[in-house]
Amino acid sequence: MSQKSDSESVSILLVEDNPGDVRLIQEAFGTAGFEPTFHTVVDGDAALEFLQEHVCDTSSPSIDLMLLDLNLPRTDGFEVLEAIKDEQDLTSVPVIVLTSSEAAEDIRKSYELCANAYLTKPSDPVEFAALGRAVEEFWIDEATLPSVFS
Repeated sequence: MSQKSDSESVSILLVEDNPGDVRLIQEAFGTAGFEPTFHTVVDGDAALEFLQEHVCDTSSPSIDLMLLDLNLPRTDGFEVLEAIKDEQDLTSVPVIVLTSSEAAEDIRKSYELCANAYLTKPSDPVEFAALGRAVEEFWIDEATLPSVFS
């Protein structure tokens, strides 16, 4: 059962430094008929700053889900996961690692740092659209998520 009355009320923090991947991810969700509000930041420092601001400002819109790349400038995705794990106010943020790495060590480490899921970026737009549908179907329509920052 869906937690949100419509997809427009879903907010996703997209942490991705590659503009091409940002475009593909946003288009994939739109193609899937799912058009959330994206808050996009390009590095781990900006992601942590964004999350901290939302913790302090209860009038900010809620963040329902974070899509996190691992290979980021400045503070990488693992450091973001570690900071979230160590900050009690941030631990309820559902985090999906969405990265190009298929390395077993990266997968293991992501889950050790409390990522909720690990997805490998698809290689073409059709696969990105399928990924968008899968994320919507499971994480938005089926999973019961905590109320984050609201």
